[in-house]
Parts: sequence; structure tokens; C-alpha cells
Amino acid sequence: MSIWEVILAFVVVVLMLVALLANVLVLLCFLYSADIRKQVPGLFILNLTFCNLLMTVSNMPLTLAGIIYKSQPGGDQICHIVGFLETFLTTNSMLSMAALSIDRWIAVVFPLSYHSKMRYRDAALILSYTWLHSVSFPIVAASLSWVGFHHLYASCTLYNKRPEERTQFVIFTGVFHTLSFLLSLIVLCFTYLKVLKVARFHCKRIDVITMQTLVLLVDIHPSVRERCLEEQRRRRQRATKKISTFIGTFVLCFAPYVITR
Repeated sequence: MSIWEVILAFVVVVLMLVALLANVLVLLCFLYSADIRKQVPGLFILNLTFCNLLMTVSNMPLTLAGIIYKSQPGGDQICHIVGFLETFLTTNSMLSMAALSIDRWIAVVFPLSYHSKMRYRDAALILSYTWLHSVSFPIVAASLSWVGFHHLYASCTLYNKRPEERTQFVIFTGVFHTLSFLLSLIVLCFTYLKVLKVARFHCKRIDVITMQTLVLLVDIHPSVRERCLEEQRRRRQRATKKISTFIGTFVLCFAPYVITR
């Protein structure tokens, strides 16, 4: 193995351990917190956690073996199953994050009717759609033998070995990523921009009350006044930072997969 392959293998091991630890902690929080289990978004978080855990224990060890041995780990049957799971779990994770953003949009924009609009039954229907949507693409790929070991990625993934089917495979790949990554990204941007709009509206209302209070309290100490103004500035940036972090995390996690594939 070259030095770059050793570094790459080390990075995969670190990512695998971090992913395993982080998702197990989320799962433990869900199991031991009655408050989290009572909340509807908990179903989306649980689904996302299971997808990440399955990806960590099924795909990443074989990818590590592919990097080390520079060949397909296991037989064709195992590779086809892992490639199927990779496509299914990745799509399911993307759609789960989109479902979480829809839940937050309803909670913030329609707070009074949230409990009637987003019940456990509604969340179960959304999850059913994400599973149906996610499993449809790997089923098509598997039926057309477009799943196999790709030496460039050192993993079992979507792969077309027949040059005569290149055009069909390119079309399939484009449709797949459009209806998974791009669709989820559009939903995230739309819902969180609506959330940000509401947050900024409430910030303006709070700012007006704060300024009126500072005007009335003429004897207030300058340091207290300065802290109030500083908190006012932080409040304006808080929602933007949180939303940017969530969307940025989605792009950072899934864009490399989409770009390389």
C-alpha cells in the first residue's frame, strides 16, 4: 500500500468509529428519553439513525477492505446486497432530513395547528413514502445489473460494466440524483427559508420591545444597555447560523457521494 492508501484507510476507520459512536449515542438518547419518544420528529430521527448505522456496519467495512486489498471483498452476491443497501440507505437518509425540515416548517409557520397537521400517523405516512421512494431506485439498478464493485470507489455501488448501456445508465443516474439529492436540497431550502422568515419577523418584534424598554429606562447602566444591544445582534444571527449549519451539513455529507457517482 502507498502512503496515500494508508492515509485513506485511516480516514475511513476514523469516520467509521465516529459514525458508529455518534449514532449509537443518538439511539441511546431516544431509548432513554420519554420526551424524545413522545415527539413526532423522533420518528424521523430514529429512521435517519438506523440508516446511518446500517451504512456504517455494512458498507464502510467492505470499502476499507476494498482499499486494503484493491479487489472486491466477498462474492458477487454479497457485493450486490451491499451495493443495494448503499443506494437505498443513502437516499433514505437524504429524504429523512427533508422530512425533518418539513416538520420544523409546520411547527414554526403553523404552530397552532401543528399537532393536527403532524401526528404520528402523518409521520408514518411520510416515512412510508421515503422507504418506497428509496427502495425503487436500487430495485431498478439491481434488476438491470447496474450494481457491482467499482475499483475507483473501492466499494460496491451503482456500476455499469456494459459500454452499450452507457446512455441508459447516465439517464438513470441523473434521474436518481435529481429525485434524491436535488429534491431533498430544494425541500430543505424552501422550508428553512420560510422558518428563517418567521424567525426574523419575531426578532423584529422583540427588537422593538427592547428599544422601547431601553428608552424608558433612562437610568439604566451603560454596560447593561450594551449587553441588551449585543444580545439583540446575536438574536438576529442565531437563526441564520442554525439554518445555514443544517443545510451546509446536508450538502457536506451528501454532495461528495453525488459528485463522485
